[in-house]
Amino acid sequence: MKEACGVVGIVMPGRAVSHLCYDALYALQHRGQESAGMATFQNQQITVVKDNGLVSHVFAETTLRALGGSLVIGHTRYSTSGSANWTAAQPVYRAAGASGFALAHNGNLTNTHELADAANVEFTSMLSDSDLVAELLSLEVDSGVTLDDALANVLARAEGAFSMVVLEAGRIHAVRDPYGFRPLCLGRLGTADEPEGWVVASESPALDVIGASFVREVAPGEMVTLTEAGVTSRQLLTPSLEGEKLCIFEFVYFARPDSYLMGHQVHTTRRRMGELLAEQSSVAADLVMGVPDGGVPAAEGYAKASGVPFGYGLVKNRYIGRTFIAPDQRARAAGVRRKFNPLRENIEGLRLIVVDDSIVRGTTTQALVAMLRDAGAKEVHLRISSPPFTWPCFYGIDTPNREELLAANHSVAEMSEFVGSDSLEFITLENLRAAIHLEGECCDACLTGTYPAPVPVALGARGGRW
Repeated sequence: MKEACGVVGIVMPGRAVSHLCYDALYALQHRGQESAGMATFQNQQITVVKDNGLVSHVFAETTLRALGGSLVIGHTRYSTSGSANWTAAQPVYRAAGASGFALAHNGNLTNTHELADAANVEFTSMLSDSDLVAELLSLEVDSGVTLDDALANVLARAEGAFSMVVLEAGRIHAVRDPYGFRPLCLGRLGTADEPEGWVVASESPALDVIGASFVREVAPGEMVTLTEAGVTSRQLLTPSLEGEKLCIFEFVYFARPDSYLMGHQVHTTRRRMGELLAEQSSVAADLVMGVPDGGVPAAEGYAKASGVPFGYGLVKNRYIGRTFIAPDQRARAAGVRRKFNPLRENIEGLRLIVVDDSIVRGTTTQALVAMLRDAGAKEVHLRISSPPFTWPCFYGIDTPNREELLAANHSVAEMSEFVGSDSLEFITLENLRAAIHLEGECCDACLTGTYPAPVPVALGARGGRW
C-alpha cells in the first residue's frame, strides 16, 4: 500500500511562514514521497513552488527565503489518481478570480468522469482528480461565484474522499468530505488568550513540530476558513448519516505513531492491537519481533500480553521506499534486502513471532520470511495486526486490484504456505475495533467489501451505494 497524501495550511500575521510549512511538511513526509509543494500569498499574488522528490529536495533555503507571505498551503504526495509525473504535483493553481487560487488535496474521488462530463471538461489520464476539482472551481469563480460557494457547489457533487486546503487572496479554506475518510485537524499558534496564528494539517505531529497546539479535528463536511483575523467555520456539506468513517488503516499503518486521531494516540492503539492478537493466537516461541516500523508497537504489545520476550530482529534502511511494486520476485527479494537486514545473533536458532501490520500481495512477506530463515531462525510465526486485506481502496490509498490481493484469493493456510511461515494469524476485525475503542466509526471497506460511499460499479463489492 502507498500512503495517502499530506496537506497543511498556515496563517500567521506579520511573519513569513514558508519555513514553518517546510517543517510541517517534513512531519507529514511519511504520507507521500513522490512530490512536494507550497503556495504562498503575498502582495496580492499567489506563488507556487513544487517538484518531484522529497521535501528536502524540493525546497532549498534560498527558495524558502524567497517565498514570502503570511499565508501558505503545502502538500506532500503519493499518486492515487492520475499520473505520478511533475504535472500532477501539488498545489495546483488556477488564475480565476482577483488573485487566483491554489489547491492541495488528500484523498481520491470516485466519480471524476461523471463530474468532467457534466461540466464538459476533458479529463485525461494525465490529470489528477485534484486538477479536475480546481478546473471545476475555476469555472464557477469565472462565472461570478465566490470561492466559498464554488467549493460548496463543486464538492456537493463530488463522491469519494477529500481533505483539502485551498488558498486564495487573504484566506485559506480547509474542507473535509462528509464521511471524514482522511484526517484533518486544526491547531493554534500562540495561546488561547493571545493566538498568533492558525494551522490545519493532516496529522497532529505537523502541529507539534512548529509549536502549535492541537485544537480539534475538522468535522466531516465542515469547512474552516483561516485569515489573519482568526478562524471561522461553516458546515459546507451534509455529514454522512452513518457518522465519521475515518480510514481504519490510519490507525494500523498510515498515521505516525505520535498522531492523535479521534481522541486516541496511534501508538497506544497499535500496542493494544498486539495485546489482543496475543490473546487471540498464542504460540510457543523464544522472541517477539516487529517488522519496522508499523509492526514494532504491536510487537511490543504482543510480548507484554504473551510473556514472550520482545527483541529486535531487523534493522531498517530508512532511505528505501516500498518494495511490493518490483517487477518480479527476484527483484522484490533484492528490494527487501536493501530495506531490511537481519540481526543474526539476535535470532539465530530461535523460534520467532514476527509481527507486521498487513499483507498485500504477500511477495514482500515471502522474501522477508526467507531472509529470517537464512539468518538462522528456527521457526517463523507471522502475526498480523490487521485482518486480511481483501478489497481495494478507492478513498485515497493506492492498492492493487482485487485479483492481486493475496487474501482475496487464498485461505490463511494457503497464504502461510505461500510466504513460507510456520504459522500465520490475523487479528480479527472485532479485536481491531476494540483496540481502537471504536463503536461505529471508521471505514473498513478494504477488510469487509462494504463501501460507505459510491465506488466503481465494476468492482462488484458488497454494500455501498451505486
